[in-house]
Amino acid sequence: MLGAIIGDIVGSIYEWEPIKTKDFPFFGNNCHFTDDSVCTIAVADMLLHDLPPAETMQKWCQRYPGRGYGGMFADWIYADPPEPYNSFGNGAAMRVSPAAFLNRDDLEAALSATNKVTEITHNHPEGIKGARATTYAIWLAYRGVKPETIREIIIADCRYDLTRTVDEIRRDYFFDITCQGSVPPAITCALESVSYEGAIRNAISLGGDADTLAAIAGPIAEALHGIPDELIEQTKIRYLSDAPDILEIIQEMYQHQ
Repeated sequence: MLGAIIGDIVGSIYEWEPIKTKDFPFFGNNCHFTDDSVCTIAVADMLLHDLPPAETMQKWCQRYPGRGYGGMFADWIYADPPEPYNSFGNGAAMRVSPAAFLNRDDLEAALSATNKVTEITHNHPEGIKGARATTYAIWLAYRGVKPETIREIIIADCRYDLTRTVDEIRRDYFFDITCQGSVPPAITCALESVSYEGAIRNAISLGGDADTLAAIAGPIAEALHGIPDELIEQTKIRYLSDAPDILEIIQEMYQHQ
């Protein structure tokens, strides 16, 4: 889960000012957590405490307004009652890492939890597919499956094209907020990495929806490589010190190691 949050923070300043290089300060000036982190924490809260998904998501997002929520989702946050709106946006995939983390021994439970937290908004088949594929990749990584085997499984089971390298994707990649256009390249960024930081640099260097690409690649890389302690500490001190409720959920989540 921290893999998603750190990726979101690092990518936050490049969402609207995309770059096509891996050479950038990891924590640049004005980095901050966005809606991706808030939604990830909401998912963690609802799964840890068996809370109603839609109402819990609304509660967290209302608590942290103005964090970059997309137009339809921003309206949904205050809807009464909150109904799914057939979205296939990449917001389905960036928030599901807690489903994999909390169900590392049971794939079906991980995927069931993913469906539960996704269908409240992103109930389009491509939205569900993107969320499930992300969870699946994270889950396989936690099980110690090699990156090339993860690639083969996701290609076969999820029908995503993961055949291009990061360098090949970067050449003609553009800003894309769909699951179809975000999940396959983000998974590739993680599978092609040799470190957590490398995965985040890969994702941001594509020049697209940087924070969300990094929030999808990040938890896969976390499961593959772990996250250096210094990055975790910097994140907590520099970017989350004013959000004690988020830190509380993070602490509770990682007690389930």
